[in-house]
Amino acid sequence: MKRITIGFSIHRPEIIPVAADLMRRHEAIFLEDPPDPEFRRMLRGDLTIDDYLLGIDVEYPVFSRRMCRLLRELNREGKKIFQVEPFLEHLLEIHSFLAEGHAPSEIPRDSLRYRVYLAERNATGALLDYYQVVLKGSFEATVEAVIRFARFDADRFRLRDDLRSRALLGHLKNDQSIFVEAGSIHWSLGQMLRQRLHNRVPVRPVFMAHEVLKTLGEKGHLYGPGDQLTLAYIFHPNIETTARERLLAARALVYTKLIEKQEFAVDSETFPHVRNELACIRTVKLLNLNDCGRLFPTIRRLKTPDARHLVHNYLVGVKKLSEDSLPRFLGSGDSSPTE
Repeated sequence: MKRITIGFSIHRPEIIPVAADLMRRHEAIFLEDPPDPEFRRMLRGDLTIDDYLLGIDVEYPVFSRRMCRLLRELNREGKKIFQVEPFLEHLLEIHSFLAEGHAPSEIPRDSLRYRVYLAERNATGALLDYYQVVLKGSFEATVEAVIRFARFDADRFRLRDDLRSRALLGHLKNDQSIFVEAGSIHWSLGQMLRQRLHNRVPVRPVFMAHEVLKTLGEKGHLYGPGDQLTLAYIFHPNIETTARERLLAARALVYTKLIEKQEFAVDSETFPHVRNELACIRTVKLLNLNDCGRLFPTIRRLKTPDARHLVHNYLVGVKKLSEDSLPRFLGSGDSSPTE
């Protein structure tokens, strides 16, 4: 019987063993990447991994390098591997179109390309507005900027998931067991696939970070307040902004200062990113809107270690929480960020 697994992933090196185990249980693997002409050469070993990655935009180099190694192994084992991400494919075409000297006004308004352009323009514009406000704006204005960005980002993700679910339908006929890679924010992809398949094929979601939490003996999730806000708008685009959304936006301002920015390259048993994200989520859940407003004017100019120290002291000194009850952060000194 045909079955589909959607593996919701975080792009961190420590998640790759979990992904490898899932991928090996399926005949076909669909990656969350736009088709690249050099991909097959890299899989065969005709192109080095480093040379392949030089030609694409890589946000997480350690993760990407290790994932390429895994994909080579899977290719040798006979797995069918495909790249399917039409939104990003259209976006690359738009970049090329504009780089050739064309203007955005030349993109036909009734085209899919224009829908992609508009979604990306709106989300990027809202993000740039946030960057401007967060430097000098008031706490209230910055919270509103976070909410505005989350709404446009949700529109973009909803379109991405819609286009990808449609594209995947054309690839799902030949194989019985199918693995679909997806970032953890693309929760609606599974829902859209089920609807388009009319529930004739089981679609099983697996949240890989949650599997890691089980290994660590932890409960909870790894959706930070900003992701929670975006997910709320993905599934409920027309909801009014309530106190809950403002609290999530306020906590997101603190969360972004606490989260580790560097990419750790460590053995899979350490799970530094999962532990760090869980600690940050648990920390900001201890803060109410007033707490975030008091912390924001100082924390926005601090580096991550200093921000953690400030928040820790606030929770102990102002909130009167005991040291033992506070989550423990993993910092840059706990492991090396390079391979």
